[in-house]
Amino acid sequence: MLRFDNLSKRYGDRVLFEGLHFDAPSGCVALNDESGSGKSTLLAVLAGALAADSGDVWLGGQPLRTAPAAAQAVLTYVPEDSMNWPDQTGRAYLQQVAAARHATVGDEVLALAERVGLAPHLDKRFEQMSYGTRKKVFLSSALLGDTRVLIADEPAGGLDASARAALAELFRTLGTTRTVFFTSYDEGFTQACGATSIAFADLAQRRA
Repeated sequence: MLRFDNLSKRYGDRVLFEGLHFDAPSGCVALNDESGSGKSTLLAVLAGALAADSGDVWLGGQPLRTAPAAAQAVLTYVPEDSMNWPDQTGRAYLQQVAAARHATVGDEVLALAERVGLAPHLDKRFEQMSYGTRKKVFLSSALLGDTRVLIADEPAGGLDASARAALAELFRTLGTTRTVFFTSYDEGFTQACGATSIAFADLAQRRA
């Protein structure tokens, strides 16, 4: 459900990554590599938030380059710090995403919000939320609509132990039918998600 081929990105003379390949129908994959290696940049490229210098990305079988709306319609993207709309409340954001995906904020989403400790904060504005709470809002949106891919940058950052456990359970569940691709420095969290741990060197060796 997530595929990319010959993906490259540079800034000036600095090559962040080059010739990356990946193809996963479903499951959890954690990208673990050193700080400054380009992990966040790669995820932004995969989500369509940043253009690649070369290569192609497919989300749920949809080509991001030529059909960006269709590709992003099956994607949940959780950047490292999620506050694009400071004045918007968490509940309003979830309702906005639900409307775009022809869904509703139903019991499953609200139950997840309760498990991760988000429920008391849903009516706060993003600017009033902590770093971890903002992440919880975006992560909860993964249950809205018929998505195929979840891309998350350091999803466990800022979460307490109970929220991390609930998130690991969510990733394990989503990974049975979708591709969950995330970055993490925490090997314990990666293992709790049942995720395959990879590095950039592995992506350079894979062929789509």
